[in-house]
Amino acid sequence: MSEDNPWKLIRRREVYENSWIRLDEDEVINPSGGLSIYGRIHFKSQAIGIIPIDADNNTWLVGQYRYVPDAYFWEIPMGGSPEGEDILETAKRELKEETGLTAGSWNLFMHLHTTNSVTDEEGYVFLAEDLMEGEPDFEETEAITIKKLPLQEAIRMVMDGEITDSISAAGLLKLACLRNSLPPARR
Repeated sequence: MSEDNPWKLIRRREVYENSWIRLDEDEVINPSGGLSIYGRIHFKSQAIGIIPIDADNNTWLVGQYRYVPDAYFWEIPMGGSPEGEDILETAKRELKEETGLTAGSWNLFMHLHTTNSVTDEEGYVFLAEDLMEGEPDFEETEAITIKKLPLQEAIRMVMDGEITDSISAAGLLKLACLRNSLPPARR
């Protein structure tokens, strides 16, 4: 299988733009040689997730109602890193804002593409350790519930379908694999 790009861009038209995203409609020649229209969402930030782990192997999840899917989700702490901002600085800020935690040790252990069929968004997941607790500082758009629980329980929540956010699930499962601690699903 060739890794060369079989797509040919003919024309790109901006459909919509705001502070966070830009939606383009591309007219393309597809890999079979046909003319196609393709929607493309460009995110103006990178997604940053953080898995905080304390000395007793506990982690923190944040629960919040997400407007677009119209549902409540449990997730790892996360946020957007604007173009040009250092992703580690974003991770530190988001962990403090959403949980009140600060960390003395940081390890970037995952890079992923969130939905590569429609967007160029990239995500990064950090492991944060050597934690100190403090007070969260939520943004105006956040109504967050904070849950401290054993890491193994958070991983089980992914296995049982209770955590469905892609960055949270991928990060927790990769950490479980790295630590050889992947539990079976209960369902």
